[in-house]
Amino acid sequence: MSDDNTKPASEDTYSAQPARPAPESLPPAPADHAIQPKYLANESAWRSFARILTARLRASSIRTAKSITHRTLRIGVSARIFHPQAGARGLPSKTLQYLEESIAQWVMARDVMVFMIPSVNTNGLIRPSNIRLRDYASHLDGLVLQGGADVAPESYSQQSTRPEWAGDRTRDMYELELLHEFIEADKPLLGICRGCQLLNVAFGGSLHQDILTEVPGAIAHVNDLYDQHGHDLQFTPQSSLAKLFPTEVAARVNSIHHQSIKTLGRDIRVEAISPADNIVEAIRYQNAKFVVGLQWHPEFHLTGQSDLLDCTPILDSFLRAARETRF
Repeated sequence: MSDDNTKPASEDTYSAQPARPAPESLPPAPADHAIQPKYLANESAWRSFARILTARLRASSIRTAKSITHRTLRIGVSARIFHPQAGARGLPSKTLQYLEESIAQWVMARDVMVFMIPSVNTNGLIRPSNIRLRDYASHLDGLVLQGGADVAPESYSQQSTRPEWAGDRTRDMYELELLHEFIEADKPLLGICRGCQLLNVAFGGSLHQDILTEVPGAIAHVNDLYDQHGHDLQFTPQSSLAKLFPTEVAARVNSIHHQSIKTLGRDIRVEAISPADNIVEAIRYQNAKFVVGLQWHPEFHLTGQSDLLDCTPILDSFLRAARETRF
């Protein structure tokens, strides 16, 4: 092959491109201290500090509010008291404080934590404590007074007409203090059976020591069937409970009490009655957001399994008040 047909590779594959002009020189970047947002113009160091501190405090308060809102509710339940039996040995010789299982499970059904509140003894000689019932009212979100022994007539300035109706004065004193501490702390309260009666007594009201002997014509409010015994219920028009059950023309509740409210305490309003004999079945203290007493036992009403009133709306209203008042 002749060398004349061979061309330089540069001429055969591409032609020379014109040179591009050098990019225009950019001004040097300013120093960091020279970059300043418009909103910081003419702002003093103290003003900047105050603005930053305010923003951090606001963020902290938002985090705290979220923590409180999402925290599981803590509901206290007053204790039943078993007093030592004369001559007994072992456990019956001791003072016992306990919960009836159904009341704890009824409240916990709404995924809240339940704490039994024991009586306190700040003057104990063996194991004194500085913890007060006021401390429980400060740290818990609401209170349930559970049922149990009769309220002692001495607690409403009377004497028992029969020895078997003497009641439990020791428990009265403990629960009356507990009740007032929670109301003073603006925490919601739900009194059940005995708790309803004690709420009335706490504000100067009185009780029938025995319905059968003191209220002529009254129906039986207690018998051997215990929680299987019941009667009809009628809500007071325009009452808070009536608003919770707007479609309930007639309701039925269990009845496990031989005492009942006689004269109302101050600022106590009747919320429901037994229509057959006008025995008071529910009350509300009017100077608080939620302080309600029920004469029946809602924890014994099994949802969807009986003809008894489903009391879930009452529990939900109580817990809603607990959530709203814990700030």
